[in-house]
Amino acid sequence: MDAQYNPFETERDAQRFWEQNHSFRAVERDDREKFYSLCMFPYPSGKLHMGHVRNYTIGDVVSRYQRMKGRNVLQPMGWDAFGMPAENAAINNRVAPADWTHQNIDYMRSQLRALGYAYDWEREFATCDADYYRWEQWFFARLVEKGLVYKKNATVNWDPVDNTVLANEQVIDGRGWRSGARVERREIPLWFLRITDYAEELLADLDHVDWPEQVKTMQRNWIGKSRGVELDFEVAADGAALPEGGEQLTVFTTRPDTLMGVTYLAVAADHPLAAAAETHVEGMAEFRRECRQGGTSEADLAVMEKRGLATGFSALHPISGERLPIFVANFVLMEYGTGAVMAVPGHDQRDWEFATRYQLPIVAVIANLEGDAPDLSAGAFTEHGTLINSATFDGLDFDAAFAAISSRLENEGRGRVKTNFRLRDWGVARQRYWGAPIPVKYGPTGETVALSDDELPVELPREVEFDATGSPLRKMPAFYDLGEGWTRETDTFDTFMESSWYYARFCCADNHQAMLDARADYWLPVDIYIGGIEHAILHLLYARFFHKLMRDFGLVKSDEPFQRLLTQGMVVAETYYRERSGGGRDWFNPQEVSVERDERGRPQTARLDRDGEPVTPGGIEKMSKSKNNGVDPQSMIDRFGADSVRLFTMFAAPPEQSLEWSDAGLEGSYRFLRRLWRQVAEHLQAGTPPALDPGALDDELRTLRRKTHETIAKADDDFGRRLTFNTAIAAVMELSNALGKLESSAPQALAVAREGFETCVLLLAPIAPHAMHALWHALGHETPVIDADWPRLDDSALARDSIELAVQVNGKLRARIEVPSAADRDDIERHARDDANVQRHIEGKTVRKVIVVPGKLVNIVVG
Repeated sequence: MDAQYNPFETERDAQRFWEQNHSFRAVERDDREKFYSLCMFPYPSGKLHMGHVRNYTIGDVVSRYQRMKGRNVLQPMGWDAFGMPAENAAINNRVAPADWTHQNIDYMRSQLRALGYAYDWEREFATCDADYYRWEQWFFARLVEKGLVYKKNATVNWDPVDNTVLANEQVIDGRGWRSGARVERREIPLWFLRITDYAEELLADLDHVDWPEQVKTMQRNWIGKSRGVELDFEVAADGAALPEGGEQLTVFTTRPDTLMGVTYLAVAADHPLAAAAETHVEGMAEFRRECRQGGTSEADLAVMEKRGLATGFSALHPISGERLPIFVANFVLMEYGTGAVMAVPGHDQRDWEFATRYQLPIVAVIANLEGDAPDLSAGAFTEHGTLINSATFDGLDFDAAFAAISSRLENEGRGRVKTNFRLRDWGVARQRYWGAPIPVKYGPTGETVALSDDELPVELPREVEFDATGSPLRKMPAFYDLGEGWTRETDTFDTFMESSWYYARFCCADNHQAMLDARADYWLPVDIYIGGIEHAILHLLYARFFHKLMRDFGLVKSDEPFQRLLTQGMVVAETYYRERSGGGRDWFNPQEVSVERDERGRPQTARLDRDGEPVTPGGIEKMSKSKNNGVDPQSMIDRFGADSVRLFTMFAAPPEQSLEWSDAGLEGSYRFLRRLWRQVAEHLQAGTPPALDPGALDDELRTLRRKTHETIAKADDDFGRRLTFNTAIAAVMELSNALGKLESSAPQALAVAREGFETCVLLLAPIAPHAMHALWHALGHETPVIDADWPRLDDSALARDSIELAVQVNGKLRARIEVPSAADRDDIERHARDDANVQRHIEGKTVRKVIVVPGKLVNIVVG
């Protein structure tokens, strides 16, 4: 073999071999345990970024390892292809979304292939393909028939520039996440899926998946199960006309123990009482309009200035009978609960801020830890405690008060104990073009009918005219006018729909007669799912819900889609900038900056290469276009090869932690591969070794062979259980260094070296597959390394004649000693006492106790 490592030829040859031999085609088989490895598929935005590379390298390493462990592995790849970026690109660049999307897919696919990922490309699809979304439409029609879908008017976040509904998470500081436009709250008709019907099961089944506890907690909080009391306040008109049904105001509270502290009630701007108040409250109409301009996320509500107007109506306290004013408040939303809240300013900070602003009473009804009324001058007291100022309920703790107050309300017909969920039904309609058409039509007399099978798929027209005034589908009679008064829905699905079941379609993507078939039950659930924690709530929750829907329709048998979840950390890098004279900053890519560093590696001076002038370090940030600190993966591949990029991304940090990009680290990975290549070449030049004879090894060779098998044991645990590939790579590097120090060319020395080098190659094969493909062949193997077994651990090679123990005196390390592996407690204690440094520390003192921890240490306690 050539002693010089050429990554480009090596990677070209390996990729050609895999492609010609269909090496990663996945076929269902009964003789092997299946393993389904899946990374969250990408949006085809144009180019891969380093976050993609890290994510997909982790998945590929897991897949290749599981294959070497004898499992039947499926690792597919596809494209989450619908969404607003393509539509915005069409508006800005006058290019059709389909063309823009497929051009990007072609380029990104070439990048994935260049990185050598072991994908079964025969299963590839894009969600914008009619062959994919037709089954989504088919399934939606079934859900309509079963009553799991409904349409109703709903108040939404409306982006007036993008002309579409935004989720709360897409509203940032009251503005649309893409357009930056001030978001409005509008009421429009929307389609919803009844995810709330599955709230209890979605909550309970979190106990049956191997997910990070942080993600489970986020989902539990989003589902938000709470037990409380729903109670009714009688509304007094106070001379004004009440709306129909407005004689009663219903609220839900999880703190019925604070009921005697209610000093006012608040309703949403869209509540019927608020609308009725417009007739007699000056400024109410304008205030309601202002409220509709505010955000709807809980984060927005928590930080906004609390404002309101009195409605002129009042309510009677259900126990005391006290008359309480009713306000319209900007922090109450119709879509949360009943659109009304009972305000307890003494024990809720939001209510306290409102009461303080409008000089409303603030009453303490919960005692502090000392049993006294808390100081409410600076804020609300929100802890549990015992009741005070609560008439007959004084002295009760939270649980007793909950029971007593709820019982009284129930007995008087004014309340009931109820379990509520924070989760709301999933609004799946979007008012944009580049999405899957919703398969519904409307009749001349108001009929709403799901499309029949022979009317599917409803294909999205590809030839459309774009402007910024909304979906072109609404301006295309050829699309929506079905004749005889029938019209087709012009809304499209939320793109979460496509990503909620793609993992299942990968199992049988070639089936054009059914949504899923028996192969889905062979492969599902996904054994490991890899992606960013930013998808921990909505995507994962919707996918879990969709899976349960498919199960209940007999399409799959499993309860959950993803058995194990790995959420990888971000890729971060240094940032550099200059202040603009008129304000703002210009950011410069780190690769354009020369930096002088201190002994700890921290930047001291930094200058822009093109002009030699200083720039300011801006700290380490997530790679982003806004900070211009991204690294183009393709440029790194072109410089060092794919294997070096893969090795660095796995070596720099454990998967769940942030990875700090380092050009020096990447160069170090390249040097290691080059050194290992050269070591193998030199080993091969030394000749063919005989069969390894463990009984014929001297101490040096036994030690080296032990190192080989210790590395196998560690790497197997790191790859399989811990998913800490960085420590496995470090162990292989140590083994490589140990092999490099072997100077003997005796036959058994060559045999031990051959075992060691083959172990290095096998352990690195999932991480740097191209180079290891070539080295494995050079070591004389006809079977490709992808079909090789993971190296077997020889327990006998781990045996030691002696072991090293730490010796402490009163807990402080004083020596390290070698003792025979078979030494008993008395022998170990004797060896410890005989050490010269230990004797100096125990001389003249009384040994009170000797503690021996087998295989680790001896602690001599003296006094």
